[in-house]
Amino acid sequence: MAGSNRKQKTARDMVLSLALIVVASLVVYFFTIPHDDHAPDIKRVDYQVELLTARRAASYPVAAPEGLPSTWKATSVRFQGADSDRWHLGFETPGGQYAQVEQSTTHKRADFIDDASQGGSASRHTERIDGRTWTRYTGGRYDALVLKDTPGVTTVVAGTAPFEDLTALAAALKAE
Repeated sequence: MAGSNRKQKTARDMVLSLALIVVASLVVYFFTIPHDDHAPDIKRVDYQVELLTARRAASYPVAAPEGLPSTWKATSVRFQGADSDRWHLGFETPGGQYAQVEQSTTHKRADFIDDASQGGSASRHTERIDGRTWTRYTGGRYDALVLKDTPGVTTVVAGTAPFEDLTALAAALKAE
């Protein structure tokens, strides 16, 4: 009988030890590991200086949106004059998605569109936006609207945003 009592104590001690380890692990988990599930707040950038610089330096009319609501947050901007006069302006949309304007004078138009849409292919769907015909590109990481009718420059509006947002961004573009 004494052996049976000792086995019960050993099993009870193991269960108590396991419970203590679980409680300690939960305390460590809840107090040391951050539990912030929302995306980090992306900083708004002012792109006016870069836009003015690009418009002075580029060999084409550089496009930027005018009249977008303040809920569109500019998040990135760059102009690469030495590399095909490439203009980039990125936004966080009101829905928390990404949209960008890309322009370039590159002679390798297909490569530029592939890069800006991250692998998109032309669809048969076109849109008339502000009197100009834009071609939809789908199937890549980004959906895109591509404008090819401006001599010497290709304009791409692309991103994870839905086509309604991409269309709104394309409609707001003004080139100077």
